[in-house]
Amino acid sequence: MEAPAFVLFAISLSLGWLFSSTAEVIFEERFEDDWEGRWVESDWKRSEGLAGSWRHTAGKWVADPDDKGIQTYPNARFFAISAKIPEFSNKNRTLILQYSVKNEQEIECGGAYVKLMSGYVNQKRFSRDTPYSIMFGPDICGTDVKKLHVIIAYKGQTYPIKKELQCETDHLTHVYTLIINPDASYSILIDNKERETGSLYTDWNILPPRKVKDVNARKPADWDDREYAFDPNAGKPEGYDLIPREIPDPKAKKPVGWDDELDGKWNAPMIPNPNYKGPWKGKKVKNPKYKGKWKTPLIDNPEFEDDPDLYVFKPLKYFGIEIWQVKAGSVFDNILICDDPEYARQVAEEICGMNREAEKEAYEEFQKIQHKEVEEEEKHTRRHGGNRKHNKRHKSNIHDYDYYDYHDEF
Repeated sequence: MEAPAFVLFAISLSLGWLFSSTAEVIFEERFEDDWEGRWVESDWKRSEGLAGSWRHTAGKWVADPDDKGIQTYPNARFFAISAKIPEFSNKNRTLILQYSVKNEQEIECGGAYVKLMSGYVNQKRFSRDTPYSIMFGPDICGTDVKKLHVIIAYKGQTYPIKKELQCETDHLTHVYTLIINPDASYSILIDNKERETGSLYTDWNILPPRKVKDVNARKPADWDDREYAFDPNAGKPEGYDLIPREIPDPKAKKPVGWDDELDGKWNAPMIPNPNYKGPWKGKKVKNPKYKGKWKTPLIDNPEFEDDPDLYVFKPLKYFGIEIWQVKAGSVFDNILICDDPEYARQVAEEICGMNREAEKEAYEEFQKIQHKEVEEEEKHTRRHGGNRKHNKRHKSNIHDYDYYDYHDEF
């Protein structure tokens, strides 16, 4: 028996009230067909012919072709786009920044990170010089740089996380989640799996450390930090020192005609004693006086001044993507700013959980088609006896820009 419609309506209202009273979704973007009304493309680098564009697409291999995002194109461009979000403060609340990105290209050198910004932003002039409060996401350059940035602004300066975090480098969709709590703890998740956790106090050089080493401390004279000590008699068999180096040859025979009265008492010649092993060397044994490795004691840092609002950012007003890419093709989607970890987890599970296998299958099928096309082209070339001609892709004047220096701000 189905419940009356008004009962279902009442239940949905009560559940909605419960959610809204305990959690809030500040901004959520799934890039439906009306997305352009919420986003502003920057004119940064446009006069130089180096401003990139954004294509509304799900990409080349997808779990759901109707689930679209925005994709960077063409190659060798600067990309900058932003959306104004409802102004909010994260004081006394959890802040969650989450989004998905799929790098369909061999990215070579470029970012796929996002930014949250406070204060007024001229969106048409949004650029790398625009101040931000948080920068979060992957940055890949060559084979050496596969970094996951987490950069936080505090009193006008930006501070990168001290830990070396690695991003994903394959061609599937991945969900990146940053959670900052009111106790200044944080968590970083990729595809709903925790990659890192810690504290803003210890994992960024924002504030001086609470404790420092006591430079005046000295290791006590009687402190024994030898875990093992040499014992000259350890394990030595009884009577070991009495074993002679040489012994009379037991096989030797007195010569025929030897006269003890005339020749003296006959003694067998000496030979090396096979039982003689040399001086006893002793061995290392557990040191009963071992106290452990001595560590310089920590004392309160006189330069530390606590800031209970260390985790609090100036009211956040804009979300932006501002990157440089040598090879374009990154699809950004599923942007979420909220204060409810459970809701963020559900959204991420929908993306990287339920859709992951379907996307993998689509990618593998795409690879097969690409491989087959290459084989057909090679066969065609061989049949006609010509050399395979490579399509010459348009090359921008990227060498006019030292794109490795693009990351100097980090």
